[in-house]
Amino acid sequence: MTDAGIPDLGAAVHDGGSGRVGLVMGQQGPYLQLRPLGGGREWDADPARVRPASREELLSAQLAEVNARSRRTI
Repeated sequence: MTDAGIPDLGAAVHDGGSGRVGLVMGQQGPYLQLRPLGGGREWDADPARVRPASREELLSAQLAEVNARSRRTI
């Protein structure tokens, strides 16, 4: 976390607004830019509703991404 309470770039966080886990890609105006773990479209998140992802949330998001990838290759 930075001194301003903003997660570092690349940090895995939980967005309480969407219920999703993503990586911090930057900040645009008042919002953080988050991207899904496996890549994809970024979304805006209210920094007040973002917190570091727990180990369980991170593992769950990673497993969901692996499962989604395996379905796409068939």
